Order: sequence, then structure tokens, then C-alpha cells
Amino acid sequence: MTTSVVVLTVDQRGSRTGPDLIPEMLTGLATVPARVSFERTVGDELQGVLDHGAALADCVERLLRADAWNIGIGVGAVEEPLPDHARAGRGPAYLHARTAVTAAKSSPWHTRVVGDDPAARALETTIWLWAAVLARRSSRGWEVADLVAEGLSYGEVGERLGISQSAVSQRAQAAGIVESRRARELVAGLTAHLLGKDGPDDT
Repeated sequence: MTTSVVVLTVDQRGSRTGPDLIPEMLTGLATVPARVSFERTVGDELQGVLDHGAALADCVERLLRADAWNIGIGVGAVEEPLPDHARAGRGPAYLHARTAVTAAKSSPWHTRVVGDDPAARALETTIWLWAAVLARRSSRGWEVADLVAEGLSYGEVGERLGISQSAVSQRAQAAGIVESRRARELVAGLTAHLLGKDGPDDT
């Protein structure tokens, strides 16, 4: 028996000359709903298995924000039942993820998506465009974006930061918050399509 999933294989860039970032990233990814939880596989690599579009969007944003990872996304079938550990799984999705993370080292935004469905290319393109938006976001922009993500209005964000609502709006525009939200929705929707889960509750 097989099922379609997303295998996310990620390795740290420059790990030989910098600190080990995997423990911190694993802590962050622990809050993301996963079919098989993220774990370190070998050396500077981590891997997890996802089966919902919103979960992939969350992971991708965290990884792009850190700007320290080669991100390989493989979409396809895996053998059931899935094991308790991501590294023990088998199937085309794992092979696609391995191909993707290798290609990501020399690809735009260090990210690649590989899958048999042509929509995998559309997902990859969307992530690249989203990465371009996030790359221009300053620390002040992230400060506003994080508070908006918590559900605060621009007025409430202004009160929290001690600035005017107009200043919040300017920071939000510069940070591409609206564009990023649309990109996140599109990533989740395309992933749901690739997984055969096009219903409103699956993204």
C-alpha cells in the first residue's frame, strides 16, 4: 500500500565552519503537524514527512527565514505503514527529496521541489517568488509580521511597538505581508493538489 506525502530533506549550509543549527530548527519544527516528526538524519541534515499543505508552508517559511538551509522537497508516494523515524521510510517521495536537496545547493533560494506531477514545478516557482518577498524583509518588518500573525490588528501592533498605525502600515507594506500571505496560501493549495487533497480543510 502507498500514499502520497511530502518528504522534506534539508541540510545546513556552511555547517563545517559555523555552529550546529539543527537542534534549534528541530525545536521550531516540532510545533508543525507532521506525518513523521522531523529528526536529524546524518551530520548536518534533518528530515520529516508531511501530509498537509499548510504544514509545508509553515516549514518553508521557517527555513527561508533562517537563510541557512538547502531545502529539498519531494512529493510522491511512500510505502505504508510509515515507520516511526523519517529516515527509515521508502518510496519515490524519498528519492525525489534526495534529488531536490542535492539540486538546491546550486538553485535559486537554495530550494527545489521534485515530483512526478507537473504541478511540482508550479509549487517550486511559487516558493521562489515567496522567498524573494521574504528576503527583503527587515527585522522591523518581521517584528510587525510576527505580531500580525498572532492576530493583532495594525492598531494593536502600533500600541505594542509604541508607533503609529500609519507607521505599522508602512512597515507592513515594505515587509510584503499581504504578498507573503497570498504566497503562503498558494503554497498550501498547490501542495494539497499534489497530495490529492483539494478540499478546503486540507490546506
